Amino acid sequence: MILVVNAGSSSVKVALFDDTLRERLRGSVTEIGGTGELALGPARQPVRAQDHGAALGFLLAMLRMQGLAAEDLRACAHRVVHGGASLTAPVRLDAAALAAIEACVPLAPLHNPANLAGIRALQALAPDLPQMASFDTAFHATAPEVESTYALPSDLRAQGIRRYGFHGISYAALTEHLREQGQLPPRLLALHLGNGSSACAILDGASVATTMGYSPLEGLVMGTRTGTIDGMAVLDIARARGIEAAERLLNRDSGLKALAGTSDMRALLARDDAEARFAIDHYVHWAIRQGAGLAGALGGVDALAFTGGIGENAAPVRDRIAAGLAFLSPAQVHVVPAQEERRIAADAQALLDG
Repeated sequence: MILVVNAGSSSVKVALFDDTLRERLRGSVTEIGGTGELALGPARQPVRAQDHGAALGFLLAMLRMQGLAAEDLRACAHRVVHGGASLTAPVRLDAAALAAIEACVPLAPLHNPANLAGIRALQALAPDLPQMASFDTAFHATAPEVESTYALPSDLRAQGIRRYGFHGISYAALTEHLREQGQLPPRLLALHLGNGSSACAILDGASVATTMGYSPLEGLVMGTRTGTIDGMAVLDIARARGIEAAERLLNRDSGLKALAGTSDMRALLARDDAEARFAIDHYVHWAIRQGAGLAGALGGVDALAFTGGIGENAAPVRDRIAAGLAFLSPAQVHVVPAQEERRIAADAQALLDG
């Protein structure tokens, strides 16, 4: 069995996979630091987890009650958002890998610290359990330098200010799924649409361009993020409100939430008012506009693929985006269930067997 861990700032989610990569169980602890819920399969109970160690301790204890101790696991595999320029493939977590993840904290201050907290908590709880990590940035390491480089002075480029791209684990899973089905075309335009949204140009199975950049803020309109915004506008917001407030506004209080009061696409589709209609129109417009721009990196598009919560489940939104991209003449439109945890488990299995 392989346990996949996705540690966020206020929650921990886990999924358990057997040796055939079939998901056997899913669990979570919410509201770390307050009163949250411990869930594992159908079981639910209120719980107070003060930190990631306590949260994972509760989950391991619940697994043990179901007859599965930490000693029975082959490995624990973690989702890590940012691997920087050096961590471009799944790794076994040793001191050097942890130091490299730590070095990426300035690049992903909202994500990597929580990912590290989950890793270190598991190290303390199960020190003999092999631990692996997969990186959201790694799939985009194949993008050419002309795509990943910002036109900045060399000293800033040397500091790591460049386009990295995200949602890479999702795109890797999507690509592998289509390959297994014999449906992976040479030129694929893929869209991961959810609370975080992006598009990716995939050429012969490799990323050559994507809409997210230095951070997950760039690109498409999202649930609470602006998407692409002029840097001078960002500076004006920071001058007016301060840097920390501007960071929160751009990442947590913008996007669909700013346009219509909620980041939930299901709620917007259920409403019939001008704000909701405009928010959906805005989301669709920018997905088409930026998705179409990626066609230039591919030299044309053979197929479209949608994944993520909105991509899979919001058919009216997906259909409008596909219709807007129909001028690219894609031969097929695929809807692929998100399989990020399974992809992470497969990465860990390959490291164990390799």
